Order: sequence, then structure tokens, then C-alpha cells
Amino acid sequence: MKALVWLAKALVYTTGALVAAFFLVQAWFFAHVLYWDRFNPGATSVMDARLEALRAADPKAALKRDWVDYNRISVHLKRAVVAAEDAKFIDHEGFDWDGIQRALERNQQRGKVVAGGSTISQQLAKNLFLSGERSMVRKGQEALITLMLEKVMTKRRILELYLNVAEWGEGVFGAEAAARHYFGTSAANLTPAQAARLAAMLPRPRFYDRNRGSKYLAAYSERILARMPSAQLP
Repeated sequence: MKALVWLAKALVYTTGALVAAFFLVQAWFFAHVLYWDRFNPGATSVMDARLEALRAADPKAALKRDWVDYNRISVHLKRAVVAAEDAKFIDHEGFDWDGIQRALERNQQRGKVVAGGSTISQQLAKNLFLSGERSMVRKGQEALITLMLEKVMTKRRILELYLNVAEWGEGVFGAEAAARHYFGTSAANLTPAQAARLAAMLPRPRFYDRNRGSKYLAAYSERILARMPSAQLP
């Protein structure tokens, strides 16, 4: 009987400790979301991981990234990214359920993961805080952070953050660095065609950095260019 009581107490204490730890972790994430609603982030989780990988080969490696305010990013790039990544961006509350369903159906048809259905808000959550591992725990945490972002930030701020922290090549992060890396211009001066090409690179930025002559990339860029006029911006 005493053993059962001891086990019950141990279970209660362990459960309590786990619950407390969970809420402390969420509080840490939420505090950062509140801070980044007003202040621009430095390095993100993805940036740290990429820099570590680069420095394994070259200790002097550095990332290319320069923050640029929302108003100094070409409207063409904003439209291109929304058209390519999240056509319902201004309407949903963090999750595009129709897009998720379509992605699941495509993955089932192919027998492997070929589509994710992630919104810009979900991608921002991952880029800011999380690793690239695929697991249910990580996806659950991504969903919670996405809800925090949507509740605290405006759509405009979410898009501004995303455009400044998105990966666009080997060690290339953000719209300004991407514009200069690929076209020798600023994020403000990107043409519609250039913007469409950058948006087309987002699913596999390092691959397309190495394979800029990809026929698929060129064709996908043209499809994005055609959809850009209908993209709605915050």
C-alpha cells in the first residue's frame, strides 16, 4: 500500500513538473513574440544553424543579411511571396486548412512528403525559433507559436519579419541580401520578374542558389508572375 501511495505521489509530482516546464517554455516563446512585435530580431534559429554549418567548413564564414523596413521592400516581392507561399494570408488566422488538406492528398498520392501547406505565419514561427527536424512535437510547437504570432502581431508585421528572415541561398537571409546577391540591386528596386524568381526559390533556396539555370525554377517563376496581380497585401 505504501508503495502505491509513493508511486501515486511520484506520478503527480512528475506530471506537475512537466506541466510547469511546458508553460515556462511557452512563456519564453511568448515573451520573444511580444518583444519582436516592436523590435527587430537579430539572428534566428535557422540562421544560427546555417552559420554553424558554414563555419564547420570555413571558420571565417558569415551570413549575408541586412534588415530593411516594410516600406523599403518592393511591392512586387510582397505580392510574389504571398502569391507563391500563402494566397489566403490576409484572411486566415495562421492556418490554411484547405491548403493543408491539399498537401496531405498530394503527399498520399506520391507516397512521400512533397508539399507542406504551411502558411507564412507558420514558416515565420519555424524560422524564428525551431530546428528543421520533422516530428509531431515540433509541429505542435510550431502551431502554438503561430497562434502567438497571429494574436500579437499585425499581418503587416508578420510579413515584414518573414521577408527579412527568410532563407534565400547559401548563407543569404532576407529580401535585401537576396536582391543584392542575385540581381545586384536593393529590395526596394526589384522588378516584377525578379521578385517572382526570388519567391520561386523559397521552397529550396540553397538548391536554387547552386542551380540558377533550373528549367523548373524558370517555369515556376512565370506562374508566380501571372498570379501576382491578384495577391492581396496587408
